[in-house]
Amino acid sequence: MTLLERSSKELQEGLHKGEFKIVDVINETYKRIEEVDGDVQAFLALNKEKALEEAKEKDQVPVNERGPLFGLPIGIKDNIVTEGLETTCASKILEGFIPIYDATVVKKIREAGMITIGKLNMDEFAMGSSTETSYYKKTKNPWDLERVPGGSSGGSAASVAAGEVPFALGTDTGGSIRQPAAFCGVVGMKPTYGRVSRFGAVAFASSLDQIGPITRNVYDNALLLEVIAGVDPNDSTSADVPVPNYASKLDGDIKGLRIAVPKEFLSEGIDESVRQSVLDALEVFKGLGATVEEVSLPHSKYALATYYILASSEASSNLARFDGIRYGFRAEGVKNLMDLYKQTRAQGFGDEVKRRIMLGTYSLSAGTYDAYYKKAQQVRTLIKQDYDKVFEDYDVIVGPTTPTAAFKIGENIDDPLTMYANDILTIPINLAGVPAISIPCGFDNGLPLGLQIIGKHFDEETVYRAAYAFEQATDYHKQSPRLGGK
Repeated sequence: MTLLERSSKELQEGLHKGEFKIVDVINETYKRIEEVDGDVQAFLALNKEKALEEAKEKDQVPVNERGPLFGLPIGIKDNIVTEGLETTCASKILEGFIPIYDATVVKKIREAGMITIGKLNMDEFAMGSSTETSYYKKTKNPWDLERVPGGSSGGSAASVAAGEVPFALGTDTGGSIRQPAAFCGVVGMKPTYGRVSRFGAVAFASSLDQIGPITRNVYDNALLLEVIAGVDPNDSTSADVPVPNYASKLDGDIKGLRIAVPKEFLSEGIDESVRQSVLDALEVFKGLGATVEEVSLPHSKYALATYYILASSEASSNLARFDGIRYGFRAEGVKNLMDLYKQTRAQGFGDEVKRRIMLGTYSLSAGTYDAYYKKAQQVRTLIKQDYDKVFEDYDVIVGPTTPTAAFKIGENIDDPLTMYANDILTIPINLAGVPAISIPCGFDNGLPLGLQIIGKHFDEETVYRAAYAFEQATDYHKQSPRLGGK
């Protein structure tokens, strides 16, 4: 077993016993990236020199002063700012942008002793479901290099699945942690809106964006959420709610857990292999002592349209700041200030970003505001009320994460409506603001499938308990793609 195939518990055990040092773990990390990232294309920038310096310093810290994640490597999605390390959001318009401060989550992982390995590829400004809209490169799915890893946190999920890093941070606006986690066979958590500070995450849709952890197993995921969660005076949307010790509550006991299964999540448009894997997972839950009943979320059918109006409207406002004056790329040979704005944005943004800015700007226009933006806000309330009603009688909601397994690169990139439909099972959760996790639950022709477990507001603890119990009763999380001869 290589160092990076070990869990956080096993790594800490080896460090405590003196079997290897932190600097060995970091060297092993960069060796693995050198071996496989030419194929996977997960990283946009590496932090090697600084990471090795930090590792040598941390090796001097006494073992009894170290926490559970001390000295362990982590990759950061490229829309989370890192002081002194280029942050581009995978866009030409931010090429060369070096932040002068750390995002709150980056500050927290540093305080926990984790070591930043590098920045991870993504869809441009987190707009996409395949990581194909990145200006710089197309990340590949480690299970099949001809397929997408999902998006927008495709680099984060692929890097964990490929064994390059055991931990990664992603962001989730409409499924961008859970969908790539499902496609790559790893564990991805979108916390409750407000659970994690978004200070330093480049805003896409501010009422929907959340930062969350991606890992190979549920226990490590829970440990990382404990580190990054909590109220932050720099983010007024972060909630002053106590952060439980999630990992200590994971005992595999879910007897009496009440599970709701929305009939809309297993109906038309869901591949039979996906549907069957979820039905099999429900039998596992029953065997563990949970009760399972069918429910309805009647307004889910409106979620896709609602999301694309609201998210695009917020994006059109948030992305107005990228004008060639303050950040990154600036067009040359312009005639005047207005021409600078136009040329910089025309040359700096990709097609998908421009499409959403135009859609959002139209929705917010004086003549269309009531018909689109205001109506979408009203429907969002109805969707949230559906979830509130179900959670009056149940502890968690369970269903598939995606309608299909990972699709081929290039298959949907010229068909925006089909691409958007890939998020149909994850988007309602963002609109409702509740937490949800994706965990591996099966395979379809060698491609991983994801099970989504959704919880009440700020009840990540129950979501983790259910996910951990399922994980311990199955072995899907123990399987890895073969890359670099391993």
